[in-house]
Amino acid sequence: MKMTIKMPRVGDTVDSVYLVSWHKQPGDTVAVGESLMEVETDKANVEVPSPVAGKIVELLFKDGDEIKTGDPIATCES
Repeated sequence: MKMTIKMPRVGDTVDSVYLVSWHKQPGDTVAVGESLMEVETDKANVEVPSPVAGKIVELLFKDGDEIKTGDPIATCES
């Protein structure tokens, strides 16, 4: 089953972040809680854990892109 992974909230006052790097690529498997990517806020860099387990199908942003909370960031198959 294909699932959409959305950008979680990374802080109470943070509405958008910038993608530093993906830790997974299409074809890679990911476990729940495993680091999916690293993002930058105005105060710190934060690792974003995967909320699902499965195989990464597609990444929807590239390094340097701005991502808003709730934006779809990747698709995954379970």
